[in-house]
Amino acid sequence: MNNKVIIKELEKLAVSSGLLDLDATERTDMIAQAGEYAHQFISGLNKTAGFNQKSVGDLSIKNNGQPLSQLLRLYQEEVAENGINAASPKHLGYIPGGGVFASAIADFIVAVTNPFSGAYYASPGAATMENEVINWLKKVFLFPDDSVGCLSSGGSVSTLIALTAARDRHKIKNEKIINSVVYLSEQVHHSVQKVLRIIGLEDVIIRYIPMDNQHRIIPEKLNKLIEKDKEAGFVPFLIVATAGTTDTGTVDPLNDIADIAETHKIWFHADGAYGGFFILTSKKDLFKGIERADSLIIDPHKGLFLPYGVGAVLIKDHDAVLHSHYYTANYMQDGYNDELLKSPANLSPELTRHFRGLRVWLPLQLHGIKPFISCLEEKLLLVKYFRNKLMELGFCTGPEPDLSVSYFWYPFQANPDKHNQELMDEIHKDGSVFLSSSNIDGRFVIRIAILAFRTKKETVDEAVEMIERCLKIVLLAL
Repeated sequence: MNNKVIIKELEKLAVSSGLLDLDATERTDMIAQAGEYAHQFISGLNKTAGFNQKSVGDLSIKNNGQPLSQLLRLYQEEVAENGINAASPKHLGYIPGGGVFASAIADFIVAVTNPFSGAYYASPGAATMENEVINWLKKVFLFPDDSVGCLSSGGSVSTLIALTAARDRHKIKNEKIINSVVYLSEQVHHSVQKVLRIIGLEDVIIRYIPMDNQHRIIPEKLNKLIEKDKEAGFVPFLIVATAGTTDTGTVDPLNDIADIAETHKIWFHADGAYGGFFILTSKKDLFKGIERADSLIIDPHKGLFLPYGVGAVLIKDHDAVLHSHYYTANYMQDGYNDELLKSPANLSPELTRHFRGLRVWLPLQLHGIKPFISCLEEKLLLVKYFRNKLMELGFCTGPEPDLSVSYFWYPFQANPDKHNQELMDEIHKDGSVFLSSSNIDGRFVIRIAILAFRTKKETVDEAVEMIERCLKIVLLAL
């Protein structure tokens, strides 16, 4: 094929391929339609159900183009109105990702400009912005200036980064794995066990530390377990404590655990994915000792109410992190001499990565920190208000939580687990407010997690009315 033929073919293809690059009029129209959709969605959140279960319609990819208005309707019907409405103030089941609007604007700008944030050389501003978010987190949690960190997709990947560093710092590999010990609480997030399996530590010994009646790790019991394992010739190398459990809203005694980890030279990992940002509130004293952790995870998409997809990890031993994640290739040689720790890709498994820095940086810069703290304080009071209202209705509640997650059950005289399950089923059928369930101390319980930034007293009142309504249905059927 000569160049004359090639040029003709290229001219034809340019017409078709050019459809992807919209002109200003088309872009303006699409932004207007998307903006109107966003306004309608947000305006309707207080009026729509928190949970709706229906079968999904046809979402298959079509070869021919379809108008945006039709696709937005399809999205609303099949995605936004189906399942858990995670942006809703009525999402009180799992830990919600609130989705403040400024973060949505940030993600739009990021998607348009598309910086490659993994390497400092490729986008110094994007890498620096993410690093400034990490620097702010270091100040919040009193981590030293020379610690490192990065933004991840969420708590699971943050945990993977942290525990990989712990593994490599203590050289837990080959035959040493089967003699190494990890210490966990029964209330630890399940991502910890999942990560241990992913990073090749499925065969480590796991010790579950006894808890008190508040579901907190008992430090003395932990210390005894470690001493016993050391005497038996095992290698204790990791303790995981939780700063806000997802089942019970509990903060483990972090400072006491830090003492034990320091005494025995064990890596201390703190999981603050859900609860960490409550350190900014009147509950600050509960977090004493978190600054002594070797690694810490926190989720801005939880405690800072940002959209799903942004977690964070802080680690003190940067050599361990680089050992785990730094690698290079010939085609990357132009960025090879940049300072290693400036490039987020050297601190995580991701090379190509979403630029998450702006979705955190922009809301904090736009609003300041005070509204975020007020939201967190509000949630602490709302869970107290909710528990008081339920006790007035005759419900049993678990121990008073440290943070904004709590659980409850109705004291049915016979088969309480069965009938509380029936109550849960009725609550899901109703769907006006979304709650979830758990099993705690061998009992089926219903769980509430108040963290959505839009959740107010009126939402909790609606939840209580729904629970009372559903309870009457179950009682009538007995």
